[in-house]
Amino acid sequence: MTEGSTTPLPTPLATPPTLDEETWRSLARTARDGRTPGLFRQLARLGGCTDPIRLDGHRADFDAATGEILRTLHGGDLAAGALMVRCNNRRATRCPACAETYRQDTYHLITAGLAGGKGVPAEVTAHPRVFATLTAPSFGPVHNRPDSGRCRCGIRHDDGAPELGTPLDPDTYDYPGAVLWNAHAGALWARFTIELRRALAASLGLTQRGGAGVIRLSYAKVAEYQRRGAVHFHAVIRLDAGPWIAGDDIAPPPGALTTDTLDAAIRTAASRARVAGPGADLDDPGLPDVFRFGTQVDVRPIAGAAFESGPVTDRAVAGYIAKYATKGAETATGTLDRRLRHLRDLDHQDLTHHARRLVVTCWELGARPDLEHLHLRKWAHMLGFRGHFSSKSRRYSTTLGALRAARAAWQDARNRAAAEAAGHPLPDPDTTLVIAHWAYAGHGYTAGESLISASLARTRQLDRAAAREALADQEQED
Repeated sequence: MTEGSTTPLPTPLATPPTLDEETWRSLARTARDGRTPGLFRQLARLGGCTDPIRLDGHRADFDAATGEILRTLHGGDLAAGALMVRCNNRRATRCPACAETYRQDTYHLITAGLAGGKGVPAEVTAHPRVFATLTAPSFGPVHNRPDSGRCRCGIRHDDGAPELGTPLDPDTYDYPGAVLWNAHAGALWARFTIELRRALAASLGLTQRGGAGVIRLSYAKVAEYQRRGAVHFHAVIRLDAGPWIAGDDIAPPPGALTTDTLDAAIRTAASRARVAGPGADLDDPGLPDVFRFGTQVDVRPIAGAAFESGPVTDRAVAGYIAKYATKGAETATGTLDRRLRHLRDLDHQDLTHHARRLVVTCWELGARPDLEHLHLRKWAHMLGFRGHFSSKSRRYSTTLGALRAARAAWQDARNRAAAEAAGHPLPDPDTTLVIAHWAYAGHGYTAGESLISASLARTRQLDRAAAREALADQEQED
């Protein structure tokens, strides 16, 4: 079988088949005690992934000293006829199971930078820390739900009204400006961090170089789409001592830097941050000359050991940011969750008129040679945004890679313990040479695999619900 020789297989059932709870639990017990066929066990290892990758190939383990073959594995010999691995898609609309793993990892990453753990000292709770939101400017009035309750159109919209976020007058809405803003949002965030470091240095009467040595800016941010389709940023921003004071350690910043100082510096930096737009060089009045953040800047202190009166807590902030790490434009704006190959593909998509206009604008601007560097057609499904949805500074906390490596090590240790108990110990990784070759052979499930996967997913839901109930009962007893 060669790479790409198979067609995509059907994905699992949208909803699990209707069975009673005892039947689900019976399936779970059967899966765990090893009495099921190999297919059941192979699918159980996917953790509920809805669109696994199928790989064809082989693997051989050799004793590094003697060259003896210790173990071989061929994809065709597996119960599913191929090696199956998780898709690891972060989008909840594409794979809820893999997105949930990504969300939990992001939650722990953010929490570690706020409360300590995973290499971050617990004393960070006493550092100046805020939760900041930077928004996009206006591209034209849209239907909304203001504090007064009445939209500019004169109607009080319900919370889920489909017209929310859509232009009051689509003919005058700046669609090119909106998608080009998204395309430059990542660069504008980078410029904001530079201006923020300058503002913090100035608050201590230092030069930019002196500020870089005394103050370390640590942050984690996520991009969120507003209903109108414009990206804005939520960020946890923390101040630490710079390398001249703390070296590579995470330590409190100079005492003159407070939460109020950080708040003022963020607002100053947001007002000063600018990046040039294509209109400045192309002499095109239809394109923006410059991009800047909107006037709505929200900065809130995060509750902790030194800030008990703060309006938000560590867990609330981490949960909020992690939630948006698994969402894209498709969630808020109702657009696509995968790349567009041809504009005619939109004919088969159920998009709002506003979302369709944004995608088409990306496609049309992407055809211009002078805007080729923005890759607007490639990112039309993202309404022009081509940056990372979530990112962090190097010293903020641990990394997603480290969390995944720890999880893989834990799973490997568990597998080795099980193999040892069964009398079939696995080869020592320190003295084993692994040679493997795997090629893409398709994705998704067959109809039978889909049914088994759905049953396993339902079983996991029941087990987690039972675990939450048990934890709640224990907390009440305590």
